[in-house]
Amino acid sequence: MTGMVAIIMVFSIPLAAIITNHLQKQTKLKGQMISDELELEKLKHENFVLETQKMRLELEHMKLEDAHKTENLLLKKG
Repeated sequence: MTGMVAIIMVFSIPLAAIITNHLQKQTKLKGQMISDELELEKLKHENFVLETQKMRLELEHMKLEDAHKTENLLLKKG
């Protein structure tokens, strides 16, 4: 009986170390995943801001073109 307890204790220590090591690796990987996701969200936000600025500039350009066309039509009629 004592021998069996000793054998179980001898094998349980390395198993506990293996399990702990595995859990630590999983935690590090999850942390890295969260960090990568955060970086991705930052890039998405930056892309959104740039696209919004581009659309605003295009809209202003279209308004200027429309105003220029309207001005040309008024000059032709007059």
